Amino acid sequence: MPPILNAQGVSKRFGATPLFQDVSFTISDGDHIGLIGPNGAGKSTLLKVLAGEEDPDSGDVAVRKRARVGYVRQESVFAPGLTVRDVLERALKQANVPDAEREGRLRETSGRTGFPSLEAEAAKLSGGWRKRLAIAEAVVTHPDVLLLDEPTNHLDLAGIAWLEQLIKETDSAVVMVSHDRYFLENTSDETVELNRVYADGLLRVKGPYSKFLEGKEQYMEAQSKLQDALKNRVKIETDWLRRGPKARTTKSKARIDSAQELIGQLKEVNSRTQTSTAGIDFAATDRQTKRLVEMENVSVVLGEGPTARRIVENLNFLITSGMRVGLVGPNGSGKTTLLRLLTGELEPSAGSIKLASSLKLVYFSQTRELDEKLTLRRALAPDSDSVVYQGRVVHVASYATKFLFTSEQLNQPVERLSGGERARVLIAKLMLEPADLLLLDEPTNDLDIATLEILEESLLEYTGALVLVTHDRYMLDRVSTVVLGLDGNGGSERFSDYSQWEQWSVRQGNSTRDEDTGELVMASIAPGKTGTAVASATAPAQTGNTPGKKKLSYLEAREFAGIEAAVDAAEDRLQAAREKLDDNEVATDSAKLTAALAEMEAAQEAADKLYARWAELTEKAG
Repeated sequence: MPPILNAQGVSKRFGATPLFQDVSFTISDGDHIGLIGPNGAGKSTLLKVLAGEEDPDSGDVAVRKRARVGYVRQESVFAPGLTVRDVLERALKQANVPDAEREGRLRETSGRTGFPSLEAEAAKLSGGWRKRLAIAEAVVTHPDVLLLDEPTNHLDLAGIAWLEQLIKETDSAVVMVSHDRYFLENTSDETVELNRVYADGLLRVKGPYSKFLEGKEQYMEAQSKLQDALKNRVKIETDWLRRGPKARTTKSKARIDSAQELIGQLKEVNSRTQTSTAGIDFAATDRQTKRLVEMENVSVVLGEGPTARRIVENLNFLITSGMRVGLVGPNGSGKTTLLRLLTGELEPSAGSIKLASSLKLVYFSQTRELDEKLTLRRALAPDSDSVVYQGRVVHVASYATKFLFTSEQLNQPVERLSGGERARVLIAKLMLEPADLLLLDEPTNDLDIATLEILEESLLEYTGALVLVTHDRYMLDRVSTVVLGLDGNGGSERFSDYSQWEQWSVRQGNSTRDEDTGELVMASIAPGKTGTAVASATAPAQTGNTPGKKKLSYLEAREFAGIEAAVDAAEDRLQAAREKLDDNEVATDSAKLTAALAEMEAAQEAADKLYARWAELTEKAG
């Protein structure tokens, strides 16, 4: 059967800036593809091209006959007055679903997405529920391929786990643009990075995100070897060219042309592989005080009378210097409210909050408040053309470069910046303020994976205290030294890591179970932890009555006699696969590289199985 979507040689540019050029991208039945790439690489634009919402500048996109495409945009917006039912019924009508099937589809989809009422007004739903409705709107039509642009935005941790389960169970092919590394690991069986560093404009690797990282490392290593080989050849040819006309008259014109071609090839490889990363480095003060914030029996009630809602009740918590607190809980549980208590913007209904004397506090709000009419120059340096960074006066152009902004962007208004670029502006402004306590409310929204990794490194090196609200489970696991969990009903508890909070949340009843399968909607978070949990749950119980060793059977004895030769053959196959990856022709061709990576993975798996079997038979033979 032909692919559902087949894009060949597509290019797109805005003004003079090319987003991507001559990119080919196919989607077949059953594909679950994670689409990643740096901010500005054109991921959302490529998704729009695949969805048919935007035309490429060049190239072709072919859609399989009668194939249905579902597309979920980054922002979920619904017209005022429409109910959840209206939105879903409209989608069914536009997809020409027969009248007799519509009610069944509608109820099935609303049940899977968890909507308590079909009569709720769509425009008045919270961000997380609007996102769920947008996904439901696409899923209800039973599309052949589902295109999701940052689908975890606005979802809380339970919502992300729900979406992971939905993707695992769907019959549709799925392409998801996301920077959530655990989400990619749990849902994708193939990963594609759209990036100009690759010769084909993208790198496609079979397997989840962790396998992609291995494939990318091998690709970049091969590119490095190619660069070294080209440099050596260019040096030889350049030395020959410098010998002067006399020497060149004895050589063919073809060699001169070849030398120029090599120089051009080296320049092209260099331009692709040279990448920049944002420089993020939060500065702490020299404060010696250890106890920064003391919260004693703090309660917060929002509203009055029957509509009053208890957010936090009798919370006792101490924040000390160097502590990195991950603040977690479902949407509406009070995470942002707690941050507003710490800033003094909100007073507790009961209890007290004691701040250390002259505490320097810096707050990164998820509302991303920037004056969009300001130029980038004035957003970074309101009063002059320089900033004071870590005690030094730095020109605003140099400071902007640190965050990957060009000199041309300095005089552009902030409104023309992408979401990821605006996030970098806010982080740049925060870095100019030394702090005892950093309050970060969803700082990861719109940041690409490379910038997320740099942000994480900076937070790990930051010597002050930190309170972090994020739905990025990888960052929570990596950065937090303690987790404060809120249950949404006023309850709170302290944990050593995210996994402990997840288990507590399940016991508290904050996670739900699928009515058909009985599985928890809040699934395991870290891929490694999932495997460990499954292994420990299914492992047979150890008892004191261990049976004695058995002798090898006739067939096992024959297997044992030949297993060493089989292992040698498997090792030869594995070595051949590794050598193929080192081949420049393979390393610079994404299709050949993907096939070579798959071959090496299969060879490694076969060798591992043989070694395990050899050990088993050796132990049995005594």
